[in-house]
Amino acid sequence: MEWKFVRLLSTRKVQPGMKLGKRIYNEEGLTLLAEGAELTASILRRLEHLKVDMLYIQDELTDDIVLPEMISEETRRQAVKQIRTVYRSMMNDRVGKMSYPHLGYSFRKMTEDILNDLGSREDVLIMLGDIHTTDHYLYAHSFNVCLYTLTLGMAAGYSREELFTLGMGSLLHDIGKTQIAPEVLMKPGRLTDDEFTEMKRHTELGYAMLKDEPFVPLLAAHCAFQHHERLDGSGYPRGIRDQEIHDYAKWIAITDSYDAMTTNRVYRRGMLPHEAVDILYGGSGTQYDQRKLEVFRDKVALYPVGLTVKLSTGETGVVTSVPPKTPNRPIVRIFEGSEGQSVQPYELDLSLHLSTMVQKIAD
Repeated sequence: MEWKFVRLLSTRKVQPGMKLGKRIYNEEGLTLLAEGAELTASILRRLEHLKVDMLYIQDELTDDIVLPEMISEETRRQAVKQIRTVYRSMMNDRVGKMSYPHLGYSFRKMTEDILNDLGSREDVLIMLGDIHTTDHYLYAHSFNVCLYTLTLGMAAGYSREELFTLGMGSLLHDIGKTQIAPEVLMKPGRLTDDEFTEMKRHTELGYAMLKDEPFVPLLAAHCAFQHHERLDGSGYPRGIRDQEIHDYAKWIAITDSYDAMTTNRVYRRGMLPHEAVDILYGGSGTQYDQRKLEVFRDKVALYPVGLTVKLSTGETGVVTSVPPKTPNRPIVRIFEGSEGQSVQPYELDLSLHLSTMVQKIAD
């Protein structure tokens, strides 16, 4: 599906009477506000209270632009619904006994659907995730990490069988969190040392839950076990290093961190993609595999469609398209000149103007 558009604005800059350009989901992945909904003052106050700090707004300046989706709405909806059903069942049975008898079968079908959907699209880029209220970590996060990891696996040239295992591992990487005490898992602020020690157990718990599960590849269990390990041995649970960490877990380490950073949390706003990528690159060669980061960088849209940017020339415009071959050099629709004056909008392709840079985010 493609969304008619739109412009990405800070919620504080949205005015009552504007219409929503892309739907908003609640923390369980269900639609909270549909596209086209008129935003009133009370709705905007409520969204700010729910820590929604960015919105896609319908805008005449960009009403001819479409926002490409990585995957179909139906596949996304069904996947998040299934994850929510399974994980809730497990959270209600935290005694080490699996309470959902068809775990492996359900997640195999889900992985196949996501893989088929991605494979039917050309030149898929990792886009900014859907806008959610508060913290959707355990449900939509699992889906996002799978989506992002499979995109990278396809770019890396993995076979269909390898992609399937990688997809299962990324989809189930955080399943151990269903066995973490809710008061720790859902805490809205910084964890104490003891709470963080408890939280870190999700890697071992996830491995124990998956390693003997029918229809779940053993390597998927190792993804749950190793996705917080780091090249320099600073990760957990075992502190293993570079060659001891499976390649699949190295991919998930990147996508898991990226989605966590770009997701709104109760205690902080989500970062924009270019901010998160800068932080990931700060750990290149020590925390994360450098070659895998390079693949990631080449597949992520640093400046999402709809974002208002100011260029090094002093001009201001809206990102209208992200070329798959040069995702860090978007096409920008200029509407304000270097002196701040209004100009007749025109497109500037940064892949053809290499001396012009995105200087800052205007909104």
